[in-house]
Amino acid sequence: MTRSTTTPRPAPILALILSLAVGLAASCLTKAPPKPAPPTPVPELAVKPDPCEELVAQQKRLEESVTSLEAEKRALEDQVTGLKLQALEKETTLRELHERESALEAKLDEAVQEVVRAKSKLRSLESRAEAASNMAEAEIALKAIEAPATGSRGDRGLSQAQQLLKMSAEEFKKENYGGALYLANQAKSLLRTGEVRPAVREKLALTPVPGESPFDKPLPLELTKDSNLREGPGLEFKVVVTLPKVTKALGYSRKDQWVRVRDERGATGWVFETLVSAR
Repeated sequence: MTRSTTTPRPAPILALILSLAVGLAASCLTKAPPKPAPPTPVPELAVKPDPCEELVAQQKRLEESVTSLEAEKRALEDQVTGLKLQALEKETTLRELHERESALEAKLDEAVQEVVRAKSKLRSLESRAEAASNMAEAEIALKAIEAPATGSRGDRGLSQAQQLLKMSAEEFKKENYGGALYLANQAKSLLRTGEVRPAVREKLALTPVPGESPFDKPLPLELTKDSNLREGPGLEFKVVVTLPKVTKALGYSRKDQWVRVRDERGATGWVFETLVSAR
């Protein structure tokens, strides 16, 4: 008996798998590509200031502040010096007025005449020599003061001393030795105390500088440092002479921060006001 052979058919499961694979491949080919993920933002780094630049700026501000303070200090120093000179000018005027007032109060003509009349009763030979001696001493002292005052207007005290000495000589001729002695002593007292001196109102024979302000009276000054005496009120003027510290001088006027002076030897010029002070 002959055995018949048959070809086997594919299984239905395999066909199904092949169908699904083909469909999946087709869907992958038609599918849109995925969008790329956005880049992760990088945080910005904070810019730190340069410490050197900050220090330079701070130093510049400090230097500007120091410069401003120095300028203000110089202005205040100039103002203080100017006020000191003004005060010295007023002080000099007041001192001279007080001296004159004291001298005049002590030498009232009426009191002198009264004393002379009282002394006229005391005529004695013993006082004659004393009166003559005192009169001679007063005359010598008077001549020593009159010499420098030649050609200038005399102080009122000088005139009073001259008048007292003249009256003393007249009383001596009348043999009123007590009155002559009293008058001679009064004249000597004036000369001895320094109340009599030439009242010289010195004015420098120089062309005034624009803006120059003269003092009412010459001010007694003294240099506080070695100073250049200049021809005009400014550093651009020529130096006349260099005066050493503690040189005594008289101040006549001022312009801005400069004072016109004359030293003891007659040198005249301008010095910076901060270099002088009152004697």
